[in-house]
Amino acid sequence: MTALGFLYPGHSAEDDYPRIEQLLGSDVRLDLVHTETGEDAHRVDVLRQMGAPERLASGVGQLRLAGSEAIVWACTSGGFVHGWEGAQEQVRTLARTAGMPASSTSFAFVHAARELEAGRVAVGAAYPDDVTGLFVEFLRAGGLEVTGVHSAGTGGAAEVGAWGEAEVLALARAADAPAAEAVLLPHTALHTAASLTVLEKELGKPVLTANQVTVWEALRLTDRRLNAPRLGVLFTREPLVQV
Repeated sequence: MTALGFLYPGHSAEDDYPRIEQLLGSDVRLDLVHTETGEDAHRVDVLRQMGAPERLASGVGQLRLAGSEAIVWACTSGGFVHGWEGAQEQVRTLARTAGMPASSTSFAFVHAARELEAGRVAVGAAYPDDVTGLFVEFLRAGGLEVTGVHSAGTGGAAEVGAWGEAEVLALARAADAPAAEAVLLPHTALHTAASLTVLEKELGKPVLTANQVTVWEALRLTDRRLNAPRLGVLFTREPLVQV
């Protein structure tokens, strides 16, 4: 049994994780601990505080007791708002605190795009323009070219968590660009685990979503590769990524 640990802010789309665990169909357990979010707002100051070391550290003990072998900060915006270097320091601090390999959803997107050899990507974000812009800067710092961007401009995670498949599909379509080799939907409050095959069929290309890449990143940290086609093209590829 491989136990993977996730620090998830608040309560929005955490039910994606048991669904993903089921779709993996293997000896993998996904353990999730909720972290404090404070104000539910897509503002840079709020998002930076959401990923503060003390907030992440508060959930580490539970995951360690659960036997987790790796830990991922399951919040895209709570990572990239710190910039590339700041997000790296956030992950290093988390790894030291937890005593195990660690990463975040922000880095998971970069690593997953590299795995798919998708150097050109489009971004469909539920954030306001300024926050989406920080994610685009983060992706560029990771060596990716962003060919299309769409911001839905929602106010917070609760609003995004209430979206259904129709809204997720609309976001992906609005973001897609002909030159993009993959479409990225960067919000762990989005319910996407049940819609990945629909999204990829609709767009005709890989779609990377936050909870999907978060689990994939945790598997990568533990050197596990599983074939799970219902979780998208990402879970059907041989490992390529070099980190």
